[in-house]
Amino acid sequence: MSRWKGLPEELDPRVRQLVVRLRRAKDHSGLSLRRLAAKTGYSTSSWERYLSGRSLPPGDAVEAMARLGGDDPTRLLALREVAAEAWGTTAEAWGTTAEQRRPPAGTAPPRPHGRALRLTLVAGSVALVLAVCSSILLAVRLTHGEGEAAAAPLTASASTTAPGTPQNPERPVYTCRSERIEGRWYAGNSRTLKAVLAMGHAGPEVAEAQCLLREAGLSPGAVDGIFGPHTQSAVKDLQKRSGLVVDGIIGPHTWKALRE
Repeated sequence: MSRWKGLPEELDPRVRQLVVRLRRAKDHSGLSLRRLAAKTGYSTSSWERYLSGRSLPPGDAVEAMARLGGDDPTRLLALREVAAEAWGTTAEAWGTTAEQRRPPAGTAPPRPHGRALRLTLVAGSVALVLAVCSSILLAVRLTHGEGEAAAAPLTASASTTAPGTPQNPERPVYTCRSERIEGRWYAGNSRTLKAVLAMGHAGPEVAEAQCLLREAGLSPGAVDGIFGPHTQSAVKDLQKRSGLVVDGIIGPHTWKALRE
């Protein structure tokens, strides 16, 4: 397996996640950069930039790497779309202006219009699924919250701020109410199993992860719903303990370890 250099600290977490998955696929393929260039039609120097986080790969390159490395092309293409937004450009601008392609020997040139349509359909499908899931989760959370408000007596809960600390009306206060439901741990802030969280993210999903990290005996710092350095360090400790890829990013596999 290749020994990869560390990625730049300033790299956006969404771009970082894409690069980590591309590196993993490259390792699984067992191909050198030269052979990878011959099979995909993108130069060795281009792949060096893609895999070091200095340049975002076009969709064709991402799909080719996924197939060579045995990864899910649809998943990687969806990550590419998210990374494109973080990079500050459109997905269409990537594949047409970022690189000069050379076709592999003995193969016909790609048909860009068909490829662009296919990628647009994939991106649209992913966006639709995410929108539907978000709506369902919001409805469940609102219903759950109303039920709790109606039934809640004057019981004490685990507050995330010390007694006597002034409350910031603009910042929500999260609590940890851990309970085990159908073999999984939940802390009362989110029921997500798939949300992708990394440095700089904030919200109830982050607070849920912080509560579960505490439940696992780790120290993510204050349960404030902000994904900072202490939370990232605790996530890496959990990933190392669970035999996962240690990247400090919470995805489906890390959620599974948190809720076990």
